[in-house]
Amino acid sequence: MLKSPIGRLRLLGLLEGLSLLFLIGVAVPLKYLTNDPSLVRAIGPVHGLLFLLFVLNTLRVGVEYHWRFSTTTWKVLLACIIPFGTFYVDRKILAPMQKQEAKP
Repeated sequence: MLKSPIGRLRLLGLLEGLSLLFLIGVAVPLKYLTNDPSLVRAIGPVHGLLFLLFVLNTLRVGVEYHWRFSTTTWKVLLACIIPFGTFYVDRKILAPMQKQEAKP
């Protein structure tokens, strides 16, 4: 998975989506249940960094693979703005691209 730029982008998308799940599903509820925002303060910046890395890597992979912005790049970028959209774009766009790339 990490051998190709698309594989690394897929991994970043997975990590970004999981960090959002953890932030919304665990850290925020604990913040309000225990009145302790420390977990949100720890996970929030990690999620933000993963988000930025996903955006930058999407642009880099789009240029490297000559993606048309109007057909592919914008969809991948939009996915990281929509909550859990990275999971969708991984299944519908990135995984098929990586399979196609792996064929001899």
